[in-house]
Amino acid sequence: MTENTTNITLHVEGMDCTSCALGITKNLQKKGAENVFVDFASGEANFFLKDKKELQLMINSINDLGYKVVDSKFREENEGKMSVVEKRFYFTLPFTIILFFGHMLLSHNFILNQPWIQLLLCLPVFIIGIMQFGKSAWGSLKARVPNMDVLVFIGSASAFIYSIVGMWLHYGTHQMHNYMFFETAATIITLVLLGNVFEHRSVKQTTTALRDLSAIQVSKAKLLGLQMGKEVITEIDYKDITIGAILQVNTGDKIPVDGEIISGEVTIDESMLTGESSPVEKTNTDNVIGGTIVVNGSIRMRAQVVGNETVLAKIIELVKKAQQAKPEIQKLGDKISAIFVPVVLGISVITFFVNYFFVNFPIDMDTFQESIMRSIAVLVISCPCAMGLATPTAVMVGIGRAAKMGILIKGGSTLEEFAKIKNIVFDKTGTLTTGDFKIKNINYFEGATENEVKDILFTLEQHSSHPIAKSIVNELKNTVSTIAFNNIIEDKGLGISATDANNNTYQLGSYKIASSFTLSDMHNIYVIKNKVLIATVDLEDTLKAGVKETIANFNKQGILTVILSGDSRKKCEELAQKINIDKVYSEQLPSQKLELIEKLTKQAPTAMVGDGVNDAPALAKATVGISLSNATQVAIQSAQIILLKNNDLSMLTQAHLISKHSLITIKQNLFWAFFYNIIAIPVAAMGLLSPGIGALAMAFSDVIVIGNSIRLKTKKLK
Repeated sequence: MTENTTNITLHVEGMDCTSCALGITKNLQKKGAENVFVDFASGEANFFLKDKKELQLMINSINDLGYKVVDSKFREENEGKMSVVEKRFYFTLPFTIILFFGHMLLSHNFILNQPWIQLLLCLPVFIIGIMQFGKSAWGSLKARVPNMDVLVFIGSASAFIYSIVGMWLHYGTHQMHNYMFFETAATIITLVLLGNVFEHRSVKQTTTALRDLSAIQVSKAKLLGLQMGKEVITEIDYKDITIGAILQVNTGDKIPVDGEIISGEVTIDESMLTGESSPVEKTNTDNVIGGTIVVNGSIRMRAQVVGNETVLAKIIELVKKAQQAKPEIQKLGDKISAIFVPVVLGISVITFFVNYFFVNFPIDMDTFQESIMRSIAVLVISCPCAMGLATPTAVMVGIGRAAKMGILIKGGSTLEEFAKIKNIVFDKTGTLTTGDFKIKNINYFEGATENEVKDILFTLEQHSSHPIAKSIVNELKNTVSTIAFNNIIEDKGLGISATDANNNTYQLGSYKIASSFTLSDMHNIYVIKNKVLIATVDLEDTLKAGVKETIANFNKQGILTVILSGDSRKKCEELAQKINIDKVYSEQLPSQKLELIEKLTKQAPTAMVGDGVNDAPALAKATVGISLSNATQVAIQSAQIILLKNNDLSMLTQAHLISKHSLITIKQNLFWAFFYNIIAIPVAAMGLLSPGIGALAMAFSDVIVIGNSIRLKTKKLK
């Protein structure tokens, strides 16, 4: 992609399935567009242009295929209203019902069965058929990617034209009624429209997660400013927020954009983005994420990231484009869909000739009529849509379900790859453990007491910004007393020293300050009073929620679990034994981590779970990189799966289950799509299905496939 290319997104109406999307894709590529991706479900065409002046040419070429490019505002205004295909279905339905029941239940002499009445009843339906299927069919033929509309239109047109010819040749005779198939033409068109209505409604259900995420975005914000020396609050549009703007956010409001709190305290519900059920307390200098809700409190914040660069906007874009990376399993369906229509046309022609010349005797007009009806039945029952819908609908539902849980999965290929992993590698600190340390054990010497040592620890560690110091202060704050120390000095990398009112000297730090008092370097903190060692402190990093259960789940499935860490061998092995990890690689440099991931990936599909920052190279090298991070931009960019609920590793199990069940659903869909066509085409060719029943069966084959995908939204995962 060159620097001068422009990313274009067009909203296209009229796409029914992947073969429609494929036709538009090939057409745009032919016209010079690059990196083309057309999604029939969302109705969007995304591509790059070297010259933006060619945009109108691209729009015209899509319209010429029988589709319609509309702007996003038009789509928003019509969201929830009756679609064009629904309007056309309801228009054709009464004409078709009258024709169908008139033909089936009434005598030839009844007025509804008069040829001109039948023609007049069928004509409006056939005109709708031309508008809905004929234009699209012709456009797809011009693009040399025939879609299912070709089959539908040829089938309905054959029945309509056959009836017109029969009327002309036998008008005024009783035999004329044997050539009247206007109800067949109307039934084909109306039932396929019904299938399209079901399909459109079902596909909408597969994209609810994206609409839910988009609904999180605010439309208005309260801007703080000065007017004649007085502070005023003005309501502005979301799109008008600029970096550095000071915003007021109160209880019940959504945070407008990503930013930093400059005053106030709040409780924020971040569950929509992270899946974290408990509200989070935030105060001055803390960062907030756009789209999250203030449960209680009031703040003023400075906008730091706005527009399409916010975390929420990036997540929406990521989920939106997740389908672009197609699973390997979809490629088979795509290849078959691409050649399916020409093959069916060939089978239809063969069906006619075989039935006319070899099966039905004698060779007369009745045989011709029988043969052409069988040929039409083959056309209308053969549905490439079911195969085209099999994978993308399951992918959309799987990715959508994960997104609602705070799991971002980048594409269908990631779903398939993660479902097939044989090795899963974990970083230690920040991934399996929280990075928050707890006191495991304190050893006392020289008559020191528990209260004395804890008071020293609490008072001195308050003067350090080290993560371990913060953890100790947080653990002891409600159980100790503060000592009045003087001359408190922190020596980075060594420890803290101080004196009290009685001129006693104190030192607190690593083994470096205690090496002259003890030979044991196995402890984390040493406490020295008046140059005498009075205590040693052992710490342990706390496990994240769900770690043991997650590791047990992967072990149960026969997936190799590995710790890969730069931490000491002793700590890594202790942790591995505690949570039942299979293999341990400790004291590893970043380059060594990369080499090991490369080695494991060559042996079998391997997932790497890290914090999305220092593990970025290893995440990129793994078959599937999984980042545990607090919705940071680095996390979004560095891995194929992002777990936004940072402190609960059980989300990893959920991500794996969603991937497995999405792959199962895809396989089920493809099986039913292939099975349907393998059975249906011969049955139609043998004359065991009428064109009308064939059209109904074809319509419901799509619904079955989509319905199976939608089932994934609520399916119990285990």
